[in-house]
Amino acid sequence: MNASSHVFSRRAALRLVMAASAWAVAPGLRAQPGEGGFPRSPITLWVPWPAGGATDLMMRLLAELAGEHLGQQVIVKNRPGAGGTLVMPVLLQAAPDGYAIAQLPHPVFRMPHVQKVLWDPIRDTSPIIQISGVTFGMVVPVGSPFRSFGEVLAFAAARPGELTISTNGTGTTPHVVLEELLTRHGLNYIHVPYKGTAEQMVAVVAGQVMVGVNSNGFAPFVDSGQLRLLVTLGPARTKRWPQVPTLKELGHGIVAMSPYGLVGPRGMDAVIVRTLHEAFKVAMFDSAHMAELAKYDQELAYLNSADYARAMRETFETERHAARLLPESSALMVR
Repeated sequence: MNASSHVFSRRAALRLVMAASAWAVAPGLRAQPGEGGFPRSPITLWVPWPAGGATDLMMRLLAELAGEHLGQQVIVKNRPGAGGTLVMPVLLQAAPDGYAIAQLPHPVFRMPHVQKVLWDPIRDTSPIIQISGVTFGMVVPVGSPFRSFGEVLAFAAARPGELTISTNGTGTTPHVVLEELLTRHGLNYIHVPYKGTAEQMVAVVAGQVMVGVNSNGFAPFVDSGQLRLLVTLGPARTKRWPQVPTLKELGHGIVAMSPYGLVGPRGMDAVIVRTLHEAFKVAMFDSAHMAELAKYDQELAYLNSADYARAMRETFETERHAARLLPESSALMVR
């Protein structure tokens, strides 16, 4: 064989290798899920809160980072309302192929104990990974006369039914905490539920409601001086606002953090769950995501798929008690 024939043969072989590679990754010709072919197309991540809120922003960053690891885009779609539980009907109708997943907020474990729903958060999901918990707090406009949580309670006692307090939805953790703190202590208030944090915080800043209780989406408003943080709901004072007391240290015996994670529809293949778990684990420990969490005084609360499934079952049972604190009209108040 002469030199020119040798060069031609090498080029021909290279073309064959390239052709084989192209065939292997061509749409519809890759290995099927469970055989190393997942994902073959973009994945949708459903977020049960409005766009622009703290959780939404963190989920979008997490999706971007996970997409880089998966080699496919993870597209965030919002499904706000009903206290964060509207992702469950989506999962109920989705195929268990890994292309539709959702952020699972704490209220989904409570809602089935409050009203009749067609879904079950344990039966109808495939746990993927637990990510973090949130810092809850009570805020008031910076011009409010309330300078402590005790003053809020005193107002409610002196002027029954005049105190307006907003949350991010009926049946959410802030709402349950309010019921335990106020109505179970004989104090009345007007509950004003919103679909999400951003809308609620704007209303509190504008003075449309007197008090707001929500997760750490209030952070930018507190740091900018628009809102005053009166109390937080975690087990200890936050690193970000160490001067603000907790409900626990004030003697109310309440700690609320509402861990959240990602799930898919029930029946997902174990290989797909593992692929998603590994991608989002890498994403959640990425320095960019951890920095975003720090903006809202959050920390990682990682659990793998099996441990998250166990934690979900335990939470579902403990929420039976929490649901008893809600007024019977709660099911009618969801919006």
